[in-house]
Amino acid sequence: MEAPERNLALDLVRVTESAALASARWLGRGDKNAGDKAAVDAMRLSFNSLNIRGTVVIGEGEKDEAPMLYNGEAVGSGQGPAVDVAVDPVEGTRLLAYGRPNAISVVGLAPAGSMYAPGASYYMKKLVVPAAATHVIGHDDLDAPVGQTLRKVAKALGKDLDDIVVFVLDKPRHELLVRDIRAAGARIQLHTDGDVNGSLMAVDDRAEVDVMLGTGGTPEGVLSACAIRGIGGRMVCRLDPQSEAERQRLLNDGVDLDRVLLETDLVADDNVFFAATGLSGGSFLRGVQYRGRGAVTHSLVIRGKTGTVRYIESNHNWDKLMRVSSVQYD
Repeated sequence: MEAPERNLALDLVRVTESAALASARWLGRGDKNAGDKAAVDAMRLSFNSLNIRGTVVIGEGEKDEAPMLYNGEAVGSGQGPAVDVAVDPVEGTRLLAYGRPNAISVVGLAPAGSMYAPGASYYMKKLVVPAAATHVIGHDDLDAPVGQTLRKVAKALGKDLDDIVVFVLDKPRHELLVRDIRAAGARIQLHTDGDVNGSLMAVDDRAEVDVMLGTGGTPEGVLSACAIRGIGGRMVCRLDPQSEAERQRLLNDGVDLDRVLLETDLVADDNVFFAATGLSGGSFLRGVQYRGRGAVTHSLVIRGKTGTVRYIESNHNWDKLMRVSSVQYD
């Protein structure tokens, strides 16, 4: 028997809550950069209070030319465990900017050296299923006929195929995928953005989504793997460059574009910590609710080592919080 260790996920949720409280002020105001900046600034300050020696592996990154929370940045107090850090201060910046559901703030931690670094890869093809279907899904299913894969998942879940709901990003690249899912007889939820949210919904028993399919962000895939290592489920994926320039950069770096990866390849240790807080609300995590002198947030918190999943509703009091907080929320 091991003595209980500190659950860093309960510290992480303060980081995602701070980002959510700061950025949700920009809900529906049409300025995705301002909303993202508010989240990044708040998240960076909040990290300073965490006793970790963190290195950002998945950050705002090269694609966003970020001045903070960039890949390779050191975060935390400089004391405590050495960890890899994955962040997305606003997953779904356009969702937040246009007041659409399912924007979230997300952070994952894993032991140093255990997190996959995507390098020049922006996109990957993904298949995500819940824990009950893990035993029927393997490397070959990423390229198997969609109907065949969905039938296996439906059987594993004890459902009819027409009961299955598939999360797909509503992008031109998925036109054929959508046709194949419909032809198989399954149902579809089309989302404009937010494939971390899609992965979370696919592995969470509370959500109505059963499967996530299609090509989305590579950083988002690593973030999703942090949650899947804790909550259970299976992710099968492969880098899927969407431009010749991206493809050539990966080949120049010696990356094997044919390699199929699992969630265990993206995060090699199950001693992971994950937190997500809702920004704009939706079917999965409710958004920030401002109430004059305070606010309410709703979060998902996962500790991988024990498989503990918590859903946290937090009531924030401006009068007390602003006495100690360096982030201006009210």
